[in-house]
Amino acid sequence: MKQAKLLTQAEHKRVQAVIDAHRYSRRNHAIFAFSYFAGLRACEIAALKVGDVFDANGQVSDTIFLAAGQTKGNDANTILVSKKLARALAIYAAAYPKHVARVDAPLFFSAKRGGFSAQTIVNLFARFYALAGIKGASSHTGRRQFLTELADKGVNVRVIQALARHKNLNTTMRYIDLNENKLRNAIELVSG
Repeated sequence: MKQAKLLTQAEHKRVQAVIDAHRYSRRNHAIFAFSYFAGLRACEIAALKVGDVFDANGQVSDTIFLAAGQTKGNDANTILVSKKLARALAIYAAAYPKHVARVDAPLFFSAKRGGFSAQTIVNLFARFYALAGIKGASSHTGRRQFLTELADKGVNVRVIQALARHKNLNTTMRYIDLNENKLRNAIELVSG
């Protein structure tokens, strides 16, 4: 199975610039943040409700509970909210306070004020990557980047598996990018 492309820093900046130029930039930054800072899949992002993410006072929750029907594998899961994701969500809430006050509403809305489907989220990612001139990136790019960066920073693979919400460790391993530079850096760690 071909893996989604990982972005370079320059490509990531280009995508951010494209999002900034869009009418719903704060919404789109929050959608991308769920992928890049929490590793959510398009179907999970589309399934989120306002009340899943924000408490009764409109503050970002530090933990998001996904019901079985909101996940790919129909297993309830917990998502931990990082500081970067919380910042993106706070900016989103400030931009759309009336929307965020509706706890049962879909978290993300279209121009027609309806919720997003998983396919709409997939198309949104594809559109912004295309506008940024990036080939091979998909809605799974952020998820793969999230897991690979954790591995690159030395996070234990079992922790990564838990954050990815994978049942099988082999599935997690397929997400983590390996290249010659990483292998060369690894062998230099051996002292002797």
